[in-house]
Amino acid sequence: MVGRLARGGRALTPPDRLVTADELLGPVDVVAPALLGCWVVTDRPEGSVAVRLTEVEAYSGEGEDPASHAHRGPTPRAAIMFGPPGRLYVYFSYGVHWCANVVVGPAGRASAVLLRAGEVVAGEDLAAVRRPSAKVARDLARGPARLTAALGIGPDDGGADVLDPASSVRLHAGEPPSAVSAGPRVGISRATGLPWRFWETGATSVSAFRPGGPRRRTAGQTGTS
Repeated sequence: MVGRLARGGRALTPPDRLVTADELLGPVDVVAPALLGCWVVTDRPEGSVAVRLTEVEAYSGEGEDPASHAHRGPTPRAAIMFGPPGRLYVYFSYGVHWCANVVVGPAGRASAVLLRAGEVVAGEDLAAVRRPSAKVARDLARGPARLTAALGIGPDDGGADVLDPASSVRLHAGEPPSAVSAGPRVGISRATGLPWRFWETGATSVSAFRPGGPRRRTAGQTGTS
């Protein structure tokens, strides 16, 4: 597929090696931080973009994580989370934007890693066209919706095998960061205490933290989702 990707007048080559299925088979809170530094590369008719991951979140499907979409079993929405590992789980969030996750763990476990933020390391001009509101480069993929927009990921990519060299969305093994931080996940209303958000310490592309917690009821609201 893609060889050299243009960025700001120079060319960068994605890491040769793709992540393997065996590297995704561990517990989700172990696999998630190991994906920091990996490159997500997309090939589209208009060009290729690569994002180096600087922030991820772990979601377990083993009945211990009520914030996971797979907590209630293989619903039509979350069926792809049940494996095999390396598939892309794409969902529509708040009726506004798309988010992308990599399925991890053995088939049937239903764990996934949310691709929360990264830095565009190749194809920056195309990413900027897709993200016209970004004023500086660090904001191109700073947050899960911005990341998918910069990469051009949408509903048609659901189920894509990111471990396949022939896939238009691929996960390349990258150099891990020198330091990793961990803390609560962002903006969820359940299991808010789990320290399952992982990020490259000091990375400017890491998304802004919004603490989770029970959602407040507003006038006319009769329940929570």
